[in-house]
Amino acid sequence: METNAGTMFADKLNLKHPLVVAPMAGGPSSVELVAESSISGALGSVGAAYSSPTAIEEFAAKVRQRTERPFAINLFIPHPVPEVSASQIEAAINGTARYRAELGLPTPFLQAPYEENFDGQFEAVLRIRPSAFTFVFGSLPRDHTKAARKRNILLIGTATTPKEAEALEESDVDAIVLQGIEAGGHRGIFDPAGRDEEIKTFDLLSACVGKRHVPLIAAGGIMTVEDVKRALCAGAAAVQMGTAFLACAQAGTSAPYKAKLLTAIDRKTRTTRVFSGRLARGIENRFMTEMESQPDAVMPFPAQNKFTRDLRSASAATGSGDFLSLWAGTGRGELWQGSAGKLIDNLF
Repeated sequence: METNAGTMFADKLNLKHPLVVAPMAGGPSSVELVAESSISGALGSVGAAYSSPTAIEEFAAKVRQRTERPFAINLFIPHPVPEVSASQIEAAINGTARYRAELGLPTPFLQAPYEENFDGQFEAVLRIRPSAFTFVFGSLPRDHTKAARKRNILLIGTATTPKEAEALEESDVDAIVLQGIEAGGHRGIFDPAGRDEEIKTFDLLSACVGKRHVPLIAAGGIMTVEDVKRALCAGAAAVQMGTAFLACAQAGTSAPYKAKLLTAIDRKTRTTRVFSGRLARGIENRFMTEMESQPDAVMPFPAQNKFTRDLRSASAATGSGDFLSLWAGTGRGELWQGSAGKLIDNLF
């Protein structure tokens, strides 16, 4: 079922369905998943926040070798990097020493920069000229907005509150992803250290419909045909879905990550800062549970994200989900293990 708003949004991006397959950086958003999603009439999304400009261009080129259909590239809006003191680093090293010993990893040496240069990444986006540029953690600066407009790139920001949605509309976006507390992965909260208001997807949608005058994309806890219909009937122009695609044949989800998704009886999830320093929702595991008992050993984002990268990589390599960031939402429903294209067909 597609509403008028959904049809208008889909037409704007030349989509068959009002669906954004969520950008899932760090592996799940593979070239194959992005291409298959776009070929099937949705908007495939490149989760490029952790990628260098060169890697972003190479990824996009591989997608375009497979399809000329529209796709989006997603990045993190940067914030001033907080100072990380020697004592904070020492506490983090001591707090994770036993895990590195268990995995046979050396003591890490942490220094800035902790993340990719956003301006360099954005220049790569401008060169690629995807159909849409999506972003989280804030509003896009005016000069970046103007540069994207000159290249006919649609801009889609992410809000977790009505206030953030208002700020995005004022910044001249083309659409807004309304990310409810149910969503898996990083919370799109503007303030890195801010409190999460934990607004549910449909409550956030209800608070914004009629007040915001750009297409609204509902995200968080949407897994089934019924969920999609409910969101569109409630005024969403489209839905964004990520968890539903994690076990698809084309997803780059690691084997232990996928195993945890498929074997967890109820996929018990919660938000945590222990993996990256920013709030994000994932399936509970050993690292999440044990590290939350020692908050002084968790550094701010993005330092913590860089600091735990070796643990996550080693965990995946050994086939263990104990130290992986198992991002997943609260949505219920059996995870589809066939092609992403067939899942999209089934949803619409």
